[in-house]
Amino acid sequence: MARGLKSVVDPGAARERALLVSVELGSRRVVVPPSARMARRAAFPDLDSRLGHEPAATEGTRGTDADDAFESGVAEFRELVLSAGAEIAGELQQRRERADAATLIGSGKVEEVRAAAASSHADVIIFGQNLTPTQLRNLENALPGRVIDRTQLILDIFARHARTREGMLQVELAQLEYMLPRLTGRGREMSRLGGGIGTRGPGETQLETDRRRIQRRISTLKGELESVRRIRSQQRQRREAVPVPTVALVGYTNAGKSTLFNALTGAGVVASSRMFATLDPKLRAIVLPSRRKVLLSDTVGFIRDLPPTLISSFRATLEEVQKAEVLLHVQDCSSAVREEHRSEVRHVLAELGADDKPQIEVLNKIDLLTPEEREGLRAGRGRPVAISARTGMGLDDLLQRIDEALQSDPMIDARLRVPQSEGEVISAIEAGGVIRGREFEGNLVFLEVSAPASLVGRFRRFAALAK
Repeated sequence: MARGLKSVVDPGAARERALLVSVELGSRRVVVPPSARMARRAAFPDLDSRLGHEPAATEGTRGTDADDAFESGVAEFRELVLSAGAEIAGELQQRRERADAATLIGSGKVEEVRAAAASSHADVIIFGQNLTPTQLRNLENALPGRVIDRTQLILDIFARHARTREGMLQVELAQLEYMLPRLTGRGREMSRLGGGIGTRGPGETQLETDRRRIQRRISTLKGELESVRRIRSQQRQRREAVPVPTVALVGYTNAGKSTLFNALTGAGVVASSRMFATLDPKLRAIVLPSRRKVLLSDTVGFIRDLPPTLISSFRATLEEVQKAEVLLHVQDCSSAVREEHRSEVRHVLAELGADDKPQIEVLNKIDLLTPEEREGLRAGRGRPVAISARTGMGLDDLLQRIDEALQSDPMIDARLRVPQSEGEVISAIEAGGVIRGREFEGNLVFLEVSAPASLVGRFRRFAALAK
């Protein structure tokens, strides 16, 4: 955890009570198929009762599709707060055409939030949107509890889930870059004059000292992460010396990537309904139907309005996405806003420069749909693969599609003539390719094989003329 940036929740303390404030700006409309809305409600019928409250009333009126999109965003916000370990004390929602420059929500709504925070005994007030430094400062001065915005909430969840040194460095860097422009006005202690030989010039405030200290720490962290990046690059170069392509799982948070990773690799990594349960990347080898081996990478989930500090800080981790030969874009097909999530993921991939890579769209959680809805998925655009990582449905089709999509070390057909005394050669061919035919002639065995070009090249001395 970065120094000076207090966590939303202290793991050793009682759960903090959070007042949630959701704001929808503008008049965005999202078209949501009725079948998707029904699937989501069937999959999560007890969401509001599980959270211990009734759906909150909203200001203004919109069409059904826009309402569903807003409700989905609010539900996602609740899950973020629960993933941070807080207890939801209450909710307020607002719809307005544009943000108030001073407070985001306007002075009248600020008074309403102040009263709600006092009556619900909230320890922290969490906004579902990102706040500018000015808005954050004004809200902190006007409201009784601590004020947290969306970025700080996500950073806190990341800090809770970071396990490796690399992950911890990346989280701290993102937290400090978030904090730096928000130092001004964060409590009277920031403006006190401080003392200390060699720490500041004459008349320098504590704020300026803190800012310089943070900048030095950011510089140190970037240097350490650059070392991590070099080590990762060296490891990747060693892997690339042996032609084993990498396939990366990408997708919106909680789409089921870790469950799919476990189903394909048997790795047993944590697969949780909590957001961002996977933070540190994981690599495991899998064998495709062609007998080719590939490395499967599980990566952090994306989310709408992903903080820019996270994208820059986690670039070392996300290099696995940039270097992968094929991306598996995992989507929750039971979500009412799947298309919106799909667009958000593609937007992040574009920022990473990975949007032009071959992608296989994987529609997960088909076990939550009716047979009719599953047929509707197959009639959709492109060639998506419909699966259920939880039950195993469709995984064979997915592996076959991965086989087809790989361009490096392509599969080729060959006819080999191998002496039966070369048992090691025959075993290597059986292990790395598919033997489609076998004929014996004296002490020779003629093999019709389909295998990676690199494997066939190793044994080209045994090449036989086709009949």
